[in-house]
Amino acid sequence: MKRLEDQTILVTGATDGIGKGTAAELARRGAFVLLHGRDAGRLAQTQRDIAKETGNPQIGSYQADFASLADVRALAGAVEREHDRLDVLINNAGIGRGRRGEQHREESADGFELRFQVNHLAPFLLTHLLLPLLRAAAPARIVNVASAGQTPIDFDDVMLERDYDGTRAYCQSKLAMVMATFDLAERLDPGQITVNALHPGTLLDTKMVREAWGGAQGPVETGIDSEVHLAAAPELDGISGQYFHEKRRSRADSQAYDEQARRRLVALSERLIGL
Repeated sequence: MKRLEDQTILVTGATDGIGKGTAAELARRGAFVLLHGRDAGRLAQTQRDIAKETGNPQIGSYQADFASLADVRALAGAVEREHDRLDVLINNAGIGRGRRGEQHREESADGFELRFQVNHLAPFLLTHLLLPLLRAAAPARIVNVASAGQTPIDFDDVMLERDYDGTRAYCQSKLAMVMATFDLAERLDPGQITVNALHPGTLLDTKMVREAWGGAQGPVETGIDSEVHLAAAPELDGISGQYFHEKRRSRADSQAYDEQARRRLVALSERLIGL
């Protein structure tokens, strides 16, 4: 594995919580870290904070709202214009089930159920658009931050237009991310690019968890440690198509191992994003 000092790493959702901590730790270890965030002000402040905290001036930033696929395409285009390779892509950005007592169905700018787009379609599109940069950096890694909360996809109501439930929307979108991880791993040479998914930790102390549950059960450092491990641990060289519970290989929902369901999801996703 290449030294972190020689790697360029993109962390999505890097202005808060686990994403911010992961970006800071990778910068502290010497990587050239690219930050993604939705809010321009918070993104600029995070860039300044991490550079000051770590003493590493190699921090880039990119603004994009994952509720807009046009923004995702613009993000990928900007990274591609400014960098000739990408060693690691950490798809960390996501939204939870919603604030307690205020959960309701929302749609993205593209007309899709919001959590399905932000947590699955947006990183799915970003990953595919950045594959040329990842291939240029081979061996490279893709880390998809999913969740142990997983609900099988109902292909007759993927956009949850009937009987919407915030927890179901979140859990379905995270299982979709795991399924897409397994499918892409089968398509890629693990000697060139590995792709794995993980549950970073249960009810960690993040804004998403506090809004949804009112409190946390674990420190955010658990998630940071888990993400950095998948991004940088040398013992994971060549390991692909796996689901991790924190740093341990684990097993996802059974639908993730249904090849027909995976193919159906990927075909649907490609159609929805116009890939």
